[in-house]
This record gives sequence, structure tokens and C-alpha cells, in this order.
Amino acid sequence: MSRVWPGVVLLVACCFWRPAEAADATALVGALDSISTAELQAYTDVLSNDTYEGREAGSRGGQAAGRYLVDLLSRRQVHPAGDQGSYIQEFGSGYRNVLAMLEGSDPQLRQQVIVIGAHYDHVGYGTPQNSYGPTGYIHNGADDNASGVAGVLEVLDALTRPGAGLSRSVLFAFWDAEEKGLLGSKHWLQHPTVACERIVMAINLDMIGRLRQDRLEVYGIRTSSGLRRLLAEANRHADLVLEYSWELREDSDHYSFYEHNIPTLMLHTGLHADYHRPSDDVEKLNLQGMCRVTRLVTALLCTLDAQPALPTFRPACRQERLGDQLRLEQPLPARQGRLGIRYTPAEDAAGVVLTEVQADSPAARAGLKGGERIVSFAGRRVDPARFSAMVLAAQSPLELLVAAAESRAIRKVRVELAGVPVRVGLTLRADEAEPAAALVAGVMPGSPAELAGLLPRDRIYSVNGKGFSNVDELRELLLRLPSPLVIEYERRGRLGEAVVELAELPATDSLTPTPPGP
Repeated sequence: MSRVWPGVVLLVACCFWRPAEAADATALVGALDSISTAELQAYTDVLSNDTYEGREAGSRGGQAAGRYLVDLLSRRQVHPAGDQGSYIQEFGSGYRNVLAMLEGSDPQLRQQVIVIGAHYDHVGYGTPQNSYGPTGYIHNGADDNASGVAGVLEVLDALTRPGAGLSRSVLFAFWDAEEKGLLGSKHWLQHPTVACERIVMAINLDMIGRLRQDRLEVYGIRTSSGLRRLLAEANRHADLVLEYSWELREDSDHYSFYEHNIPTLMLHTGLHADYHRPSDDVEKLNLQGMCRVTRLVTALLCTLDAQPALPTFRPACRQERLGDQLRLEQPLPARQGRLGIRYTPAEDAAGVVLTEVQADSPAARAGLKGGERIVSFAGRRVDPARFSAMVLAAQSPLELLVAAAESRAIRKVRVELAGVPVRVGLTLRADEAEPAAALVAGVMPGSPAELAGLLPRDRIYSVNGKGFSNVDELRELLLRLPSPLVIEYERRGRLGEAVVELAELPATDSLTPTPPGP
């Protein structure tokens, strides 16, 4: 990854499309199973060896690393995609991009090309301009970016297995001189060896070798429609925590494609103390983590390839900023309850014991007092585990049966609840970049949604297997469909299902989409 100095930061955003059926399941499983830590280690061991003297672009070590990649490609089922029928595209002062094409199987779709790339150069012996020191020693760059190169090579190996080919073509790109200012990817886009209009997506792997706490950083997620859900679908095969950022900086080769209005993603396991230092060595790599990232990328390519049509670059992303992401994802404050009490389950009797009655609340106005026990609510026996959901869903006014604190005497109490009945307990927010998803902006305490485990910032994709095209359609599904509601959601890149058991009380709902807000 190229070192970034102070400058202009550009941020991006996207739209959504539905994932189509995955590629042949057996072939995909075989491709994923072929990805191994042993092969990833073999590639990184070679590229991180002192023999290559830190792989500085234009140096003898950098050129030797390029020849190593050409040798690997020439022994695989991929066509040269460099200049004049070779794997090489030369430029600058002895710099060399290394390029190969895996042709798609479909006569029409093969004209579309997905680029997967990683830069193979590093900073050589280091200078004060590109190293955090000490300089004068070989900077092997095991994570930066032998790890990304190894990942691309493993994707190539997976996709060239029998039966694992894609309908679309894939350009495997190993960029040179990234550390000198993204020169390799910039040169290729100015002098493409494949027509730029054929490029439908670019994926960049830069520093994928230090996975910690399952966290993978994802950039460019909003440069096209639906990339977030597409990644979540692919992530079923890797189970990573995906940390999405709307921020895009000119710090790696994905940015070159962004500048040319090509949808792009960059995957990165994060900076660390060995970044641009001689200590970035191969023994510090998390090979299991690299394997999981590579599985994600392979599954992503297969899922992307299964789309009947791919969306184009989303121009609106250029006007969005990191602050927009923070505002959109900021959870709303919790709404006040409808009764105005705190309670605990009764230990030796039915119902709930009031531990607090809030001043000027419906409970206080009805004459309820701390220590009393509610045994019946709207003619139903009180279930302490679902009492809050019953209160939220109830029509008002209603009748309670309340036992006194110091005796067994039971009295009837009529209560006018605050607000309107709530069926699910979600506040939803639309994201114009993901019209077929809804952002959870708030979850009411004690609601069926909270009891089912839904959280603010979750994205909802379907209810009882039914999709929707906007938040209003989702609202209708939540109001109309019978209990239980099986809600498919995504949380930090992982798909899940929440089973929402609705309170058995007649109710309407106060679900309303809200505009982005703090």
C-alpha cells in the first residue's frame, strides 16, 4: 500500500441490486476448497525472500519478481494480456505490469471483464520518503503486498480448476510501481491492453495478511449498486466481519479505477506497526486469515458472475462524504415506553413487580405504585419475558389486574397508554443507494424486534422470504404478514435471520421511515 501524505480525500457511495443464483454449487465448493494456506505461504515465501531485495519497481529485485510471476502465469490456463502477446506491459524506468486473462465461457458475457489485481512492488531498502525506518535494510513487504499477490494467484488457481470457469472474463493484474504513486494501474488505464469499456468491475487486494479479530476493511462499497449485499452473500463462505467505509483515498490501485468511473472494491486487513518497515516479514502473516479473504474474493467473483446484468458506476458517490455515512448510520434515541414503569419478574407468584413508576406517566396517572404486582394485562396473564412487547402492542385504554404490595388483594385498574400500538418495534431509514434494503435506525426496548436480536445499523433484506423495493414496501410486509416474522438481515457483512414473535394482541404499528438524522 502506498504511503499517503496530507492531501485531498475523496469519499464515495452506491446503489443496490439483488444477487442472482450462485454459479454451479459443486464447482464453487471445489474452487473454494482448493484455496490453501500451504500455497499462500509458498507464494509469500518466495516474494518476501531477500533475493528480491524488497521488490522496488525498476530495480533488479523488482524485475526478478516480475519474471517469477510471468513464469507462474505461463504454466497456467490463462492468456497473456500484456503488450505484443506477452504477459508484460513495460513503462517508466524499467517498470513492468504483469497481466493475464482468463477468458469467459459465455459468447456474449465474455466481452465483459472483471479485473482483480494487487501490486507486487515494495520499497526496496527504504528511504525517508517511503519508509518508517530503519532505512538501508531490505524491506521484504510480506504483507505489503506479497499477501495480496498471493491472494490473486490463489484466486486464479481456484478459477482455473475444471468446471470452475466464469461466464465473464477475468483480468489478473499484478501492478508495478504502486509505491511510487500508483503508476502501474494509472499507466494501464491510460494505455489499456484490454478496452476500458469492457471493464465492469475492479477488485484490489492490498495488505490482506494481518487479519485480526476477523475484521476485513472494505473500501469502494458504494461505487455501484448492491455491492454491500453481494459481498454479504459471498461472505457466507468466509464469515468475516466486514468493516465498510465510504472513504476512498489515493492510497492503492483501486483509486485509479475510481477515477475512470469504474466500480471498484479494495480489501485490506489494516495497518500495523511493521508497515513500511524492514520488519514486515513472512512469519508474521496470518495465513488462515489470508485463506478466508481469498475465499471471500473467489466467492464474490462467482456471485458477481451470476448476475444477468451488472450495474454501472454510480456518479452520486462523488458527492458523498464520510460525514454522510456517520449521519445515516447514527442510531435514533430510544423511544419512551407506553406505560412508564420499570419492573422485575415476580419470584414466587405470577406477573411482574413494579420497581419504578415514572412521574406523570400513564402508570402514575392510573394510580399504580412501586411494589405492586401486575398479574393480568388486557385480559391476558402476564408473561414477564414478553410483557414489554404486550404493552407496546396493546390497544388503549385497557384494564389491568394489580395485586397490592403487602396483601393478596387484587384491584382492577384502567390505563390510557401513551402513543399508538407498536407491532414490531423498528424504526426504519431509507438509503437511496440501497433501495431494496432498509437500515434499522432504532429498536424499541422490550419490543419483539429487540427480543429477536435486531440492532440499530442492521440492514434488512427480506421478510418471510419476500423482498421489497423500498422502505414503504417493507413497512407493509411487517404490518401484514403473520407471526412469526423471519427477517433476513445483514450485520457488518454477515447475513442472519431474526425470528420475530409478535405479541398476541390486536395492534396497528407506528413503523415509519425517517430521513437520515443524528
